[in-house]
Amino acid sequence: MSDNIIQVNQEIIHTELKDLVRTSVEEALNAMLDAEADKLVNAERYARNEERKGYRSGHYERSFTTTSGEINIKMPKLKGLTFETSIIERYKRRETSVEEALIEMYLAGVSVRRVEDISEALWGTKVSPGTISNLNKKAYAHIEEWRNRKLTGEYPYVFVDGIFLKRCWGGEFENCSVLIAIGVNKDGYREILGAYEGLKEDLESWKNLFVWLKSRGLSGVKMITGDKALGMTEAIGQVFPDAKYQRCTVHFYRNVFSVVPKQKVKEVAKMLKAIHAQEDREAALQKAASVAEKLRGMRLTKAAQKVKESISETLTYMSFPSEHWTRIRTNNTLERLNKEIKRKTKVVGTFPDDQSALMLVCARLRHVASSEWGSKRYLNMEHLASMLISQEEELAS
Repeated sequence: MSDNIIQVNQEIIHTELKDLVRTSVEEALNAMLDAEADKLVNAERYARNEERKGYRSGHYERSFTTTSGEINIKMPKLKGLTFETSIIERYKRRETSVEEALIEMYLAGVSVRRVEDISEALWGTKVSPGTISNLNKKAYAHIEEWRNRKLTGEYPYVFVDGIFLKRCWGGEFENCSVLIAIGVNKDGYREILGAYEGLKEDLESWKNLFVWLKSRGLSGVKMITGDKALGMTEAIGQVFPDAKYQRCTVHFYRNVFSVVPKQKVKEVAKMLKAIHAQEDREAALQKAASVAEKLRGMRLTKAAQKVKESISETLTYMSFPSEHWTRIRTNNTLERLNKEIKRKTKVVGTFPDDQSALMLVCARLRHVASSEWGSKRYLNMEHLASMLISQEEELAS
């Protein structure tokens, strides 16, 4: 009877499965590369037709390391065309999310045994608790290196905001904030400039953020858009004195709505939007005065006062090309990032410390930065360059 018992060697099975996955990944990527090459030349290999744009000329091999092991990639060679592919980069980006997943598992309180199982699926090998800890430290190091990378070139437009998370400190729960900055470079692409730990949104925290960004090379800043958080405008003046401040119009609207009865919010919203629909700053200021007067007539004195006192700082964007107005007068591009971060951090609930919160936020930001978010041009900066040249010529004359 014992002779009929089948003995399973788990090590052999694991090795075979790993080899199977590696082979599958290799075959899939090579097939995708060949299909992309066929599409470029507008013909299958060896096919002859009048619409052909180029010719296949064999392959050259390169090694590529994946979580399943090293694979051999056969890159198509073309005659008459340059073969460029985004397939490998997309695969790399997919694997960078492993770091974020590991940190997220740790902070979400997943058991070490469960992390071992999941790590095996992610890295292709089962790791010990000690190795998991080392991998976590390695992920932290990679993220910290990215967070402190050198900033090169100029960033005319900068957007800043803070996100509040909960931490446990000495057995008590309290809020901590992570301050986030993104920029639009001189070529018009968005880039995440950095995330910085701040106990709260105050002058010291904002100044520390701006000093840190400047020390890493942030320059050429023409305008900084943000909510009117405590100390922000003062910090901008101290660290970037040549930069103008734009108060986010969406946050401004919300601030006015806070003193408006719910049944009148829609009407007031139309009035406020009419201010920012004007063709220039002077016309907008005149419209704002008219709106404030109308609000007083509606017995919305506090709302009228807010418009009168704050409207000017919401019109800074009008000193820049009109083609950029809708995208530089609000923090909407950052608000979307914040929603994505909150979605990810919600599963954690309360962080054990500020560093953990900062690392998970940065892991998510790093992942977003490698996606289409940062690869699509956000603004045509030729409009700004032309405006600056015209201003210089006027000053010279």
